[in-house]
Amino acid sequence: MAKKEYTYEEICRNIVAKKFAPVYIMMGDEPFFMDQITDLLLENVLEESERDFNQIIMYGADTDAASIINAARRFPMMSKYQLVVVREAQLIRDIELLSNYVKNPLMSTVLVINYKYKNLDRRKALASATDKTGVLFESKKIPDYKMPAFIASFMQMRSIGIDGKASQMLSDFLGNDLSRLSKELDKLALILPEKGAKRITPELVEQNIGISKEYNNFELIKALAMKDVLKANRIAQYFEKNPKSNPIQMTLPVLFNYFSNLLICYYTKDRSEAGLMTALGLRGTFQVKDYLLGMRNYSAMKVFNLISDIRMTDAIPVRWVERSADSRTKFEGSGKHFCFRCRTFKGIALQNPALKRFLYLIGLKKRLFIWNNRKIEPDKKPLLIVSQSFIVDFTLLRF
Repeated sequence: MAKKEYTYEEICRNIVAKKFAPVYIMMGDEPFFMDQITDLLLENVLEESERDFNQIIMYGADTDAASIINAARRFPMMSKYQLVVVREAQLIRDIELLSNYVKNPLMSTVLVINYKYKNLDRRKALASATDKTGVLFESKKIPDYKMPAFIASFMQMRSIGIDGKASQMLSDFLGNDLSRLSKELDKLALILPEKGAKRITPELVEQNIGISKEYNNFELIKALAMKDVLKANRIAQYFEKNPKSNPIQMTLPVLFNYFSNLLICYYTKDRSEAGLMTALGLRGTFQVKDYLLGMRNYSAMKVFNLISDIRMTDAIPVRWVERSADSRTKFEGSGKHFCFRCRTFKGIALQNPALKRFLYLIGLKKRLFIWNNRKIEPDKKPLLIVSQSFIVDFTLLRF
């Protein structure tokens, strides 16, 4: 018989409804859910007047399994329950000994174990016993591509709506750092009017979180999908001027996620809007439109090469060499020197190597390169262009 897997939402609903399990063991890589469940138990198990004698908080570095069992076997004083919370339980060396208590727990005790950043071995006695008598919850990191849907459901639990674009902006800007995301959402919730429908819009996010509505990863992907060179270059310039608010570490996963999903679209039998939503696990139709545009503007082989480029760029360290005064830019890569001439596109001076790289990325600009004083056509020789500039960093050139 398969073991029951508890979800975060299900556990929270039961706690609010005063349906407590005798044992909660929470483990995994995402501490946010563990902290939220623990805080909810601290608020709901005991009344404030009962906490002095019936609430015990222990830390793994300062305790052992025997001390935890002794605390859990105490009876509550003038209360229905006693609450024992063990934080940083991953530091307890003999934690498997708790299985002796978990197999037959005291129903008047609520024992909470926070086993952060690690997982218990489900084959051993402690995890097996918790599956039978309590709640064993694995707190997993949410993938970046699922963050917009998580933000929408998280706010729905608080009876607050959020626009799809607003959730995408927050996801691109904050990544999957749930603690930081929760603080920013709390800030937005306080700003909303008390009366009437509560809804978070892109304008509200831009005004209060510091995310530009026009210059963000969401708009970058949209520009790439449409092959809008002018808009893409403007975003590239903004990112390069504001590296702290738009770091490369946040943009690379967004680019990789988009193009890898785009590759999935090519191998999906049903390429309708509904079919792509199912294949990619999307909730909003606004996200599908970017993939439909991408399929019209990029071939499958081009997408495959771009994914390879992004992965290589993420793996290979690069560095800036020098900028010469004759409008050429010199770089060093793989032990060789090479340079390229600056060009213009629709009247825009592309003196910045980042912008030149950006045009190549979206396939709207071919360039001639100088190698040992000879012109080289694209796709003739593999070269690595290296720069501290934003766009040059995030995709390896393929010539």
